[in-house]
Amino acid sequence: MPMIDVYAASCTFADTDQLAVDLATTVMTIEQVPNIPMSARTRRPFVHELPASALANVDCDSTDVRVQVLTNAGALDRDRTWVLLTEAPEGGWGLHGVAHMNAELVMAARVEIAALQAAAAERDPQN
Repeated sequence: MPMIDVYAASCTFADTDQLAVDLATTVMTIEQVPNIPMSARTRRPFVHELPASALANVDCDSTDVRVQVLTNAGALDRDRTWVLLTEAPEGGWGLHGVAHMNAELVMAARVEIAALQAAAAERDPQN
């Protein structure tokens, strides 16, 4: 489950709840994972609001924002991502309390998609 951590001075963001939703949605989009419950429930954004004095560069500017994304190896494209990435090694990624290989995670998502499509077809047999 990707974890997204944002570190910023307090009051940097007007709506941290919406920021968390936007972060999870953005990572899902970049990873190109389907918007299914398995994917949506496992995205974990954390917004860390710190005192301005805890964040500063050499010019004493505390307006910088740090974003860190922890995801399974290969899920993000480094050429399009401007954040610090920490990738879990193959086989070191967990879902529902069990470590899985990347292919197993892809298969689990495909199984869930098929089940959701079958349920939708049962509800609306005309489509």
